[in-house]
Amino acid sequence: MPSELKQKATKGFLWNSIENFSNQGISFLFTIILARILVPSDYGIVAMMSIFFSIAQTIVNCGFSTALIRKKDRTDEDMSTCFYFNIIVSLICYFLLFLTSPYIVNFYNQPILESLVKVAGIEVIINSFSLIQTTIFTIKIDFKTTAKITLASNILAGAWAIGLAYKGYGVWALVWKEIISSIVRMFLLWFASSWRPRWVFSWDSFHYLFGFGSKLLASYLIGTIYENIYPLVIGKFYSSAQLGNYSRALGWAQLPSSNVTSIIQRVTFPILSEMQDDDERLQINYRRLLRTSVFIIFPIMIGLAAIASPLIQLVLTPKWNGCIIYLQIICFALMWYPIHAINLNLLQVKGRSDLFLRLEIIKKIIGVAIMCVTIPLGITAMCVGMIVSSIFALAVNTYYTGKLIRVSFIMQMKDVFPVFVNSLIMGIAINLTITIFHGDFIKLLFGFIIGVILYFLGALIMTKHELQEVINVIKKK
Repeated sequence: MPSELKQKATKGFLWNSIENFSNQGISFLFTIILARILVPSDYGIVAMMSIFFSIAQTIVNCGFSTALIRKKDRTDEDMSTCFYFNIIVSLICYFLLFLTSPYIVNFYNQPILESLVKVAGIEVIINSFSLIQTTIFTIKIDFKTTAKITLASNILAGAWAIGLAYKGYGVWALVWKEIISSIVRMFLLWFASSWRPRWVFSWDSFHYLFGFGSKLLASYLIGTIYENIYPLVIGKFYSSAQLGNYSRALGWAQLPSSNVTSIIQRVTFPILSEMQDDDERLQINYRRLLRTSVFIIFPIMIGLAAIASPLIQLVLTPKWNGCIIYLQIICFALMWYPIHAINLNLLQVKGRSDLFLRLEIIKKIIGVAIMCVTIPLGITAMCVGMIVSSIFALAVNTYYTGKLIRVSFIMQMKDVFPVFVNSLIMGIAINLTITIFHGDFIKLLFGFIIGVILYFLGALIMTKHELQEVINVIKKK
């Protein structure tokens, strides 16, 4: 990797890390405060709507952002065309949400959902006005600006939501938090970006962007539906409180997993796109990225599973104890997601959106089949099924990766195995440590200290190169 490109990637990685973790960190802090005020059923009701809004947001984007990033000769016409198309589609999506809200109520038998859907759906329209600005900053690998914007919007929205929660607005506090955040973020992105849409719509641009993006859209839709199908099913067959416990467990597990995955996707895609025609360079940088990513995410996820019980009881209070077992299991399912992201990124870099779609269909069929088997067995069994689905999906992902740049499933597992062993030893040690002490805070404190020390010592023995890679990134901040 040329030094300039590597420096750009390193800087982008750091600022994207700051954006994601500061964003999620602040949101997480406000979530903790809100969770102590609200009850699991409030979060369950919001989770019932997640699949509908996620689908709408996916349709609005339509894969155009990815197409713009990949297009080396992109023009202002391309971006303006994409901008207007996004707005039109967002209006259509909101109209459909508005019309279908009574049917959503009938599906879940929750009357409050009709008004919630009609109000919360406005967020889809708001977000469409800032998609291009976000894409431009991604192309420039300028995550410093978006980090500041996201942080500011989340602070303002979180403070507003806490005020509403204290006044007894319940689930509406969660809805307005997202709307306020989107509004503030949109205005700040427009203020920070010099780009403005021209009064032009190019059909040539549209055909190119849609030609690439439509295939990705189908893949993204399948992925979005699958990611939200668990809340849909749990909300239908179980109580809103049980769904609330599941959604909080998923949210806590996603904090590290989704952030690392997002960082990988956003930073590496424009970088790897620059070397899309050099398979040897792709293979080398791909494997390096793989090892470095799991070096970070594996100990975090296994460590989180180990300290789940004292953490939930201390931070959220015992009224959320129902989510502990879900959190522990989900951690082992989501720890593989960054590896999924790296594999899928490669398909996009190589322009194989056809394989991307085929891959998503195969994976989701397997996942839905496993979910259907586990539904009657309870939510805990469904969470275990998520682990099985994740491993199967990884095997399918790596099959195609192996064909493209000769990095097979076996080769990737060999790369990550030392990190997995080190992380597992650390997790067992933490679990044993917290049984010795009394008091949730003391358990967390000593569990964390023991975990960090053991993982670092293990890294010196088993994964010295990955440790050095992370140290180098930190030094170059």
